[in-house]
Amino acid sequence: MEKFPLKGSREAAAEGNSYITAYQTVMRKSNGHTNGADGDGDIEGSFRDHPLAQHSKLTTSLTAPGTDDEDMIDITPRSSPGDVIGGGGGSSSGYHRETATESDTERDFGHSVGGGGGGNHHNQRTMHHQHVPTHSAFGDPMDGALSFYGSSDVQDDIPGIGQYEDFHTIDWQRDIARDRMRHRYIVKKRQDSLWDLIKGSIDAGSGWLCVLLVGIAAGCVAGMVDIGASWMSDLKHGICPPAFWFNREQCCYPAKQSVFEEGNCSTWKTWPEVFGLDRNGTGPYIVAYIWYVLWALLFAFLSASLVRMFAPYACGSGIPEIKTILSGFIIRGYLGKWTLLIKSVGLMLSVSAGLTLGKEGPMVHIASCIGNIFSHVFPKYGRNEAKKREILSAAAAAGVSVAFGAPIGGVLFSLEEVSYYFPLKTLWRSFFCALIAAFVLRSLTPFGNEHSVLFFVEYNKPWIFFELIPFVFLGIMGGVIGTFFIKANLWWCRYRKFSKLGQYPVMEVLFVTLVTGIICYPNPFTRMNMNELIFLLVSKCSPGDVTNPLCEYKRMNITMGNTIIEVTEPGPGVYSSIWLLMLTFILKLAMVIFTFGMKVPAGLFIPSLLLGAIMGRIVGIGVEQFAYSYPNIWFFTGECADSNLITPGLYAVVGAAAVLGGVTRMTVSLVVIMFELTGGVRYIVPLMAAAMASKWVGDALGRQGIYDAHIALNGYPFLDSKEEFAHTTLAADVMQPKRNETLNVITQDSMTVDDVENLLKETEHNGYPVVVSRENQYLVGFVLRRDLNLAIGNAKRLIEGISSSSIVLFTSTQTIQNLGPQPLKLKKILDMAPITVTDQTPMETVVDMFRKLGLRQTLVTHNGRLLGVITKKDVLRHVKQMDNEDPNTVLFN
Repeated sequence: MEKFPLKGSREAAAEGNSYITAYQTVMRKSNGHTNGADGDGDIEGSFRDHPLAQHSKLTTSLTAPGTDDEDMIDITPRSSPGDVIGGGGGSSSGYHRETATESDTERDFGHSVGGGGGGNHHNQRTMHHQHVPTHSAFGDPMDGALSFYGSSDVQDDIPGIGQYEDFHTIDWQRDIARDRMRHRYIVKKRQDSLWDLIKGSIDAGSGWLCVLLVGIAAGCVAGMVDIGASWMSDLKHGICPPAFWFNREQCCYPAKQSVFEEGNCSTWKTWPEVFGLDRNGTGPYIVAYIWYVLWALLFAFLSASLVRMFAPYACGSGIPEIKTILSGFIIRGYLGKWTLLIKSVGLMLSVSAGLTLGKEGPMVHIASCIGNIFSHVFPKYGRNEAKKREILSAAAAAGVSVAFGAPIGGVLFSLEEVSYYFPLKTLWRSFFCALIAAFVLRSLTPFGNEHSVLFFVEYNKPWIFFELIPFVFLGIMGGVIGTFFIKANLWWCRYRKFSKLGQYPVMEVLFVTLVTGIICYPNPFTRMNMNELIFLLVSKCSPGDVTNPLCEYKRMNITMGNTIIEVTEPGPGVYSSIWLLMLTFILKLAMVIFTFGMKVPAGLFIPSLLLGAIMGRIVGIGVEQFAYSYPNIWFFTGECADSNLITPGLYAVVGAAAVLGGVTRMTVSLVVIMFELTGGVRYIVPLMAAAMASKWVGDALGRQGIYDAHIALNGYPFLDSKEEFAHTTLAADVMQPKRNETLNVITQDSMTVDDVENLLKETEHNGYPVVVSRENQYLVGFVLRRDLNLAIGNAKRLIEGISSSSIVLFTSTQTIQNLGPQPLKLKKILDMAPITVTDQTPMETVVDMFRKLGLRQTLVTHNGRLLGVITKKDVLRHVKQMDNEDPNTVLFN
């Protein structure tokens, strides 16, 4: 067999898989030169479809016993610098590519960008493999400076080391350490030449450039979604014959018609008028009713069908999964290009269908898809899962920014609600990304006014101290309504998940759409777009406003002391509107319970805001009339000297914040979003009072918000960093296996290849501890399942003499040459510094380690002897068990 020289690699091999030692070796060899070669490899075998995802800290080096550097052979992939240090495992001159209708963007960029090529899921169709040229982000492979992983002359490169399988957790410590090593190398290379200095500067600014592109793209996509949804929503009512692409507002722009009057606009034609009927009357009403329902069914059918056929991950709001992904979980395809496309189109269709859902929550998912796609343009982020999550956090902030026109609220939302790892530089980049996204959206003006916010209001009356009582009452009611919605929606989602209803998602969508259309059309408040209704509820009434039934007041002057003030008395239109609003509240609350969770893109922000705005407006009208009826009460004395200070629209704003806080349990970001949303900066204190009351009541009635509840429902391995572990258990109580049970281990120098393969077949563990011997189980290190599969498969393919009876060695000790088959040395895939705890370590400490260090597993020892392993799944199940919940709901590791 031809020998492949690997000079200078003994130094790295002697030190195992230490990052510092590997880095020092690179520095000593930085002036060497290695010629690259195209790699051609395919991952085959049972490990590829195995449900457990594995990763590695160094690649595999197989060394025959008794050889020196000239006799050594390394069968690991020849990796580019971005692969070695950034978390990838692809070839430097070619990468493995899979394309499928449901593939993640990471697959389009190859396995080297952090994807282990998980099994087919969610309607993946035909796949093909091809090699296409790629180049490192730093030009050539740094003149061979990082070629200590393998010989450049090896032709059979096999990617896979350092990657993650689908539905598994990333190793935060490994990815961050690799990025630090990459950064140290770049800093050192800056001193060599001007070109290296330029490349280092480009690398330093790549993060800002990436979030700039994400912000621009998010603003453009959000503008298109808003414009498209507005046009299709109006299409249910009529069409603009002079320009069919105009919505009703654009078609009637000179007339400035209200949503309650259609007769002032001659250019806009309702469907009865299109068919030659009058605009008013019984016959035209029936025709308009039928067309309204038919258009709604068509839009809903298209949305559900697109999601089912092309992107099953495009359903729902996406925020629970985004929270889980940002905590370090891998969900292949969830942030891919197909999901982005179908989510954007399906969102327009589902909103236009008149379903009780919003488009603001899914905008976070859409922006995260954009962030994931652009991160692959920069290998610094695309090939490192931990670094990629910095871009995704900024993208989530941009999603809220374009959804509401609230850039600061978006940054705080990303910090408070969705992000798990949020360093200071991510805060700055999130702010910049949200700024760019809001600027681009303002340029497109999809909100149709001169302001960049969704519901701009301008109140000129201050609030008085007495009003804090109804504001707090609204907060309490918001917490109660939010908790009721969460419990009811979870009950329905569980029923859908475990019954035959879940097998017919399109039929469910069509049925809910039909019921919604039939029920909502007769009521003018439920018929109109929810954004229009919210704007109507939060708006103040002007003296000349006669088109809004909520503003039908009788104005009169009364004498208070020596002062004549103007007061308002509700007219019949206000009382009838209150009854219609009560009916609207009941219908919308019932419909959103059944709608959220269906297989269409669906957000929860706008329905929650609408429910709260209805409640707040009704309470505001009541407080207004209380002040009108009893103006001489002591707490009104001196406050109403000029006019009636009670503004019902302000109560609608506070009520909207209260219900949204009760549903999501947000506080700081909620207040900022609300005052950015409405432009009411002077009403921060009422918003804060309502938000805190809502959260307190909600936490007292139910511990989880809607997003955390859906994370638990889906069994995602999300370890909330905000919660505390208050139990007094020890690591020995949680570790696997329990005492007096067999622990599956690998010995450092006494197991054959056949023994290791049988162990891999008989067990499904994520990795295996390596001990001195079965009798003397002192810990040597930890080896991952994926690395073992790769190493053994590579050895059998590339090294002559390796057989099933070959001894597997995890030591650097030179063995005596005998007549048997040559041993297989795998020390370079061994993690010799795994995180360990003792059996007496409190679980409170262990849980904090998993939260703050991002661990996948930790080993349990006693006096240096190995006792067991604790995985993240074990921790999550233990937490649920201690909280008297079902531990079997945790499905993933």
